[in-house]
Amino acid sequence: MKESKKAMEILNIDHLGIVAGIIDEMELVEEVNKIVGIKTKETLNPGQVIKAMILNGLGFLSAPLYLFEEFFVGKPTEHLIGEGVLPSHLNDDKLGRELDKYHQIGTTKIFTAVAIKAAHKFQVEMDSIHLDGTSMSVEGEYKKESEERDETKQETGENKIEREPEMKGIEIVHGYSRDKRPDLKQFIIDMIVTGDGDIPLYLKVDSGNVDDKSVFVERLKEFKKQWTFEGISVADSALYTAENLAAMRELKWITRVPLSIKEAKNKIVDIKESEWKDSQISGYKIAAKESEYADIKQRWIIVESELRKKSSIQQVEKQVKKQESKAKAALSQLSRQEFACQADAKVAIEKLSKSWKYHQIKEIEYLKKSEYKTAGRPSKLTEPSQIKYQVKSQIETREEVIETEKI
Repeated sequence: MKESKKAMEILNIDHLGIVAGIIDEMELVEEVNKIVGIKTKETLNPGQVIKAMILNGLGFLSAPLYLFEEFFVGKPTEHLIGEGVLPSHLNDDKLGRELDKYHQIGTTKIFTAVAIKAAHKFQVEMDSIHLDGTSMSVEGEYKKESEERDETKQETGENKIEREPEMKGIEIVHGYSRDKRPDLKQFIIDMIVTGDGDIPLYLKVDSGNVDDKSVFVERLKEFKKQWTFEGISVADSALYTAENLAAMRELKWITRVPLSIKEAKNKIVDIKESEWKDSQISGYKIAAKESEYADIKQRWIIVESELRKKSSIQQVEKQVKKQESKAKAALSQLSRQEFACQADAKVAIEKLSKSWKYHQIKEIEYLKKSEYKTAGRPSKLTEPSQIKYQVKSQIETREEVIETEKI
């Protein structure tokens, strides 16, 4: 007897087999299902949906949600995602329902749980973690939640519409744009990654106008609740505020001290030549300073680049000369101006002095100028019809400001 020939079907797997294999190794599907839960007789479970979205996201294809299932046409979905899973199961209705579930549970909770599992599985070292935020610009109007409620009230005639707390989303609004698109609305993503390979461990999505200074410490504390972490937390200067330092007493941290803080400027200016130590990197020097800013004992490390310092000095000197020329012209014009009283003259000269960055006015004299109605030389007994004032002064440089700018 001849055996019947079986039809052979060839499907394209590309690089997705490697991605699916890593997802399976880190047990992502099982972890998500444990958190979100599985309904009986469910062909496609929540973990498998997230797996499908990852495969789609790494498929070098950008398409709207309603075309999601088309991405998997011609691909071995049962092999990649799970037994019995067909492209038709990955429709936008199914994805929409699962996305609502993730939102209700909390995307940060799900992300962190999966990250913990993966970090332990792949033995990621966590001697240090790095926190930063980025803005994601979007096209479109994106009305605020309050505006949507007002419109809904007008359409339905209802007095009040309340949503469950867990269903309240972020607001996509204008804010500080890190990608230089202040014309677009945005949302913020705060992420914590490991110092070992920049592996993401924590993710939080926020409204577009959230300030890093107000949330960074909260993010670190939330992270520490879910992780057994005793390492060093690293972040940029947004972490360094008096309030944040007080809140981080039990954490180990490293950040950059902003030069907008007066104590930082003073310490840099006051470094003696003998305090500088050569760095292991050629062209750099290092100095250490102690500080108790915000009543917290700290050790500041100042790093100086010889090339950058030389460039800074040249730029500052150029700006000082340029401003000095303009300052002399402005002061000359002001000295010819007449004022009704000395108080007005004082206000004008102080305003001009404050407008300069590298210069200020010194040796100020207020000259009284009398005017008479009659022509000719007045006698000593003649009373002036009015008295006006003029200013005479000199310009000097603000040496402290210039030295600070050269750093």
